[in-house]
Amino acid sequence: MPRSDGYNTKTRQLILNYLMDNREHAVSAANILEHLQNEGAAPSPTTVYRYLERLAGEGRVMKYVADKGEQAVFQYVGDSAHCREHLHLKCVKCGQIYHLDCGFMDEVRAHLSAQHGFLLQCEGSMLYGTCSRCRQAPDDAPKVPFPVDTAKKA
Repeated sequence: MPRSDGYNTKTRQLILNYLMDNREHAVSAANILEHLQNEGAAPSPTTVYRYLERLAGEGRVMKYVADKGEQAVFQYVGDSAHCREHLHLKCVKCGQIYHLDCGFMDEVRAHLSAQHGFLLQCEGSMLYGTCSRCRQAPDDAPKVPFPVDTAKKA
């Protein structure tokens, strides 16, 4: 898919293809750089970050701003507004991101609007906690590396 200004490069297309192929995962710029190196491309990290920021600005990817000292992750959403309509949950132990896509969100929106006159903006919003798998795992269990599954599990 060409850029909006009509200019496209092989590297940009590889980045976009990787994001589209991994749309069920949130991936970091480091994941993308590793993939590009495996494909024989060697862009600078700055090139990857700039393109990810552009895609986020266009609304084609969701950018999840990570905790201090951790890297941001990105998820391809295309033209779909679906991922912008609910909050996300992030496990502080393994880093997994879950979609909070259920009827509860409608209740929260209605309550905030009716009782507080507040319109909830969900895009990029994240709630932090510990997932059930990590709560059951021993404290010395290894963390799950990115990319992380973002399937509906909440």
